[in-house]
Amino acid sequence: MTAEEVVSRLESGMTLGIGGWGSRRKPMALVRALLRSRITDLTVVSYGGPDVGMLAASGRIRKLVAAFVTLDSIPLEPHYRAARERGAFELMEVDEAMFLAGLRAASHRLPFLPMRAGLGSDVMRVNPGLRTVTSPYEDGETFVAMPALRLDAALVHVNRADRLGNGQYLGPDPYFDDLFCEAAEAAYVSCEQVVDTAELTKAAPPQSLLLKRHTVTGVVETPNGAHFTSCAPDYGRDEAFQKRYATTPWPEFEARFLGGDEQAYRAAVGEES
Repeated sequence: MTAEEVVSRLESGMTLGIGGWGSRRKPMALVRALLRSRITDLTVVSYGGPDVGMLAASGRIRKLVAAFVTLDSIPLEPHYRAARERGAFELMEVDEAMFLAGLRAASHRLPFLPMRAGLGSDVMRVNPGLRTVTSPYEDGETFVAMPALRLDAALVHVNRADRLGNGQYLGPDPYFDDLFCEAAEAAYVSCEQVVDTAELTKAAPPQSLLLKRHTVTGVVETPNGAHFTSCAPDYGRDEAFQKRYATTPWPEFEARFLGGDEQAYRAAVGEES
């Protein structure tokens, strides 16, 4: 598929999961294609980075479910922060492990998963909709019932994939992208390179085959598609451009870098380098 074909299958009001972690291996080419559309009123579920910052700054988010929103080398995503401070969207902020449990519950088609994380903390106070459950066994222990984070669609980025939807990461961390795909009704995978299926196991161990074809709806070949986030080992984070993003007022950044298609974006980035 193309990025534009992926976005054509998304709709306003959807719950959209976005893989990656902070400013690492984010499906930024797909996010930029989404920003070129008129889709809005989204519930976004993400270990947030510039994906959240851009969607928040452009007014596309109705509700955000996140454990954090960071650019890693810049601790707090500034465009997210500005949107949050002006009350632009509803926020469900949970512990990282609670977020993970929500994805796991959705991937297993369960309504919730019990866990200890969150007990005795302000997570329960700032999320009054969270409930607790009591163990039915002799111990009678009380747990947080973390609700499933069910997704209408998921967007993730990996190093390589085949045309069937098998996806491979070659960096140090899977970032739970497999759970995003399993938790979603439809999952769209961008990748640095589409290869034959046999190539996926020639240069990397089988454990690197993160995404299974039965959980993937479409594959998009997008070289440098995670820019300006990292996609190790193919490339690192573009720190200079990330700093430009973080220090530029959103209307100016949007006009300069997001006014055209992906080719125009790359040309504009090249002029900055």
